[in-house]
Amino acid sequence: MVHRLVVGLGNPGARYAATRHNVGFMAVDEFARATKAGPWAIRCRSMVCEATIDGHPVVLAKPLTYMNLSGHAVELLSAECGCSPDALVVVLDDLNLPFGRVRVRRRGSAGGHHGLESVIAALGSEEITRVRLGIGEDETPDDKAGFVLSEFPAARGQELNEMIRRAADAVRITVSEGVEKAMSACNA
Repeated sequence: MVHRLVVGLGNPGARYAATRHNVGFMAVDEFARATKAGPWAIRCRSMVCEATIDGHPVVLAKPLTYMNLSGHAVELLSAECGCSPDALVVVLDDLNLPFGRVRVRRRGSAGGHHGLESVIAALGSEEITRVRLGIGEDETPDDKAGFVLSEFPAARGQELNEMIRRAADAVRITVSEGVEKAMSACNA
């Protein structure tokens, strides 16, 4: 039986690969690399692979449904894995968090994030652990959709890589030691 289902939110395809909205995919890819998970395969409208963390079986996924329809894939994966919403960890971008911050939450609303809204609606629960990655800047542009679908400036590369690494570590702590420990380690 699967201990956790870890889902990175993003948009499939090369056009979106390096955009702010895809940091969820980036963090899940880093977690997969760090845990030597794999191989990736297509299941339940997602790219999926498996890992074992401290003896716990974990399924990693990147929905292929595009961000705003992520709930469809997560619902299929949850049913296939036999996971309740509280066994789910969603990794996503957060425009309201300053760039580089990583925040772990046990539950809550979608906070205006349409991908998370889709997941909450599909599962009928806000009791979903989420790892939020800050993509906000000092001045948020009026065109928020254009901003989240744009790539990070090259000058932010090192900070981006560090945030992705810390997010992958937050997922590892959540899986192996629990959400409370991850919150203590990451939210300070």
